[in-house]
Amino acid sequence: MSTTHPSITHENTRLGIFAGIIAYLIWGLVPIFFKQIAEVPAVEIIAHRVVWAMLLMTALIGFGRGFGDALRIARIPTQLARIALASALVISNWLTFVWGVNNDHILETSLGYFILPLLNVALGVLVLKERLRPLQWLAVLLAAVGVAIEAARAGGLPWIALVLAGTFGIYGLLRKQLPLDAASGLFLETVCMTPLALGWLTWLAYSNQSHFGGGLEFLSGRDLMLIATGPITAIPLLLFAVAARRLPLSMMAFLQYLAPSITFLLAVFIYREPLDLRRALTFAAIWLGLAIYSFDLLKSTAARSTAPLP
Repeated sequence: MSTTHPSITHENTRLGIFAGIIAYLIWGLVPIFFKQIAEVPAVEIIAHRVVWAMLLMTALIGFGRGFGDALRIARIPTQLARIALASALVISNWLTFVWGVNNDHILETSLGYFILPLLNVALGVLVLKERLRPLQWLAVLLAAVGVAIEAARAGGLPWIALVLAGTFGIYGLLRKQLPLDAASGLFLETVCMTPLALGWLTWLAYSNQSHFGGGLEFLSGRDLMLIATGPITAIPLLLFAVAARRLPLSMMAFLQYLAPSITFLLAVFIYREPLDLRRALTFAAIWLGLAIYSFDLLKSTAARSTAPLP
């Protein structure tokens, strides 16, 4: 039986940091990929993501350590329920993200992932009973101010940003608590999603609405990109799961700045999405909160490293 979490060693910490950085680099650049298939509806793209990711994970598990851990968890109703909930959260996150990217809301998707680290701090308080220091409370408050400014600017809550932050924040918390290695966990998640995805793709093909064309012998560039949604999906999620099980929630929050920073730059400088003054104030409030939280985190880490051993 596998342990719930790997032991805390320098090697495991380094592996977690490396896996987290690569995962967030991929997620930061992935809008470029989805923009190439913007003519495909978001729901169809997500269905392909699920099916091709499931096939990839089946191959990886089958040629790796086998399905033992996954089958063991699948026989425990409470753990299977957690896997199902994680699956629902992550598919909601994917759908919201792809829809946002392909409908010119990349800035709002980046806002969601800037909010996410501070939401993780709040989840640590509410769920894991962690205690916040005064500067951490200030950081969370500034994030709330940023959301309020964006709500006033847009005439309503920034739902894309809030859904992305909320679904992935809770998903990360569930993945951290599941007694599964990264590959087995992702395999079970994709298995839970696959019947719905296959049903949708079958209906699209039957009703002649499918964007996936004419058989394996005549794969178009778009067909190949839809197939590539499998590894584009599985690889960063697998790396994220590796990092989440080896790093404290606070360090994961710190690494998460990378992806939305890249996405923000893509939105403004590549895709020319408008950045008016009020939206700039939204980002400024959240960035200030992240800066305060980072300062507090670094100060706390430095204090622990210089503390005398008992």
